[in-house]
Amino acid sequence: MAAIVGSAGLRSTLAAAYAGKQLLLANKEALVMAGGLLMDAVKASGTMLLPIDSEHNAIFQALPRDFDGSFPRAGVKRLWLTASGGPFLRTAREMLDQVTPEQACAHPNWVMGRKISVDSATLMNKGLEVIEASFLFKANPAQIEVVIHPQSIVHSLVEYIDGSVLAQLGNPDMRTPIAHALAYPERIDPGVQSLDLCAIGLLQFERPDLERFPCLRLAYRALEAGGNAPIVLNAANEVAVSGFLSGRLAFARIAAVVEEVLARITSDRVRTLEDVLAADAQARAQAAQQLGAMAISP
Repeated sequence: MAAIVGSAGLRSTLAAAYAGKQLLLANKEALVMAGGLLMDAVKASGTMLLPIDSEHNAIFQALPRDFDGSFPRAGVKRLWLTASGGPFLRTAREMLDQVTPEQACAHPNWVMGRKISVDSATLMNKGLEVIEASFLFKANPAQIEVVIHPQSIVHSLVEYIDGSVLAQLGNPDMRTPIAHALAYPERIDPGVQSLDLCAIGLLQFERPDLERFPCLRLAYRALEAGGNAPIVLNAANEVAVSGFLSGRLAFARIAAVVEEVLARITSDRVRTLEDVLAADAQARAQAAQQLGAMAISP
């Protein structure tokens, strides 16, 4: 299982793929940074890659068993990734400058690490998942939609051309996707509480507000640009989130750091791991400069 958070998990994930190991992928940054390289390694070694992120695992379950990335052949129209909206879905925008790390890390549905909790609060986590889904399922940006679903019961959906929409539902408990991948293609009991739809009563859905969550917009932009743009996006975000968690950057300025770095670094192709690491280092250096310029005064 590849579950090291952030870019630190890239080398070990690639090594597992090259070695032909069955790969249970929870480290989305490996695909964001080196999606082409990783998927080429998976294909060359014949390994099986199973997604652990609850959203991608849900899509995997809702796709045909023999899905090979051909949307027309499978009759697939689009993929829908659900997002809880995080702790600030209803917070007044003028209050976001005052958000503390403790507030940002207090996710309403999931218990996660601090970095991924902040990403969930900015919706950058969902943006990274859009990029991840594009590589996992060979989908272009127009074939991936994000919908806000505050209850985190529907983990994602697959829409078919005949009007059918297949969804995977369950309580927000990571034991479910982990157990699915560990036992695949069988099913095992992970000890998760059964879903009581009558007790839930109402499932809500809404479109994301890209003014409130600019990080999602930036992720789509990076995916459409391709090349080194997703690497730059991820690196700049890691630096910005670190700055926020250390008290040097306001929560509302995280997206500004990422956007400025994306604008400053020239687009380039990525062919090797060395290209990936070079783009990552360049973006981190540029993000550090932007962080210094935008840092909160002591």
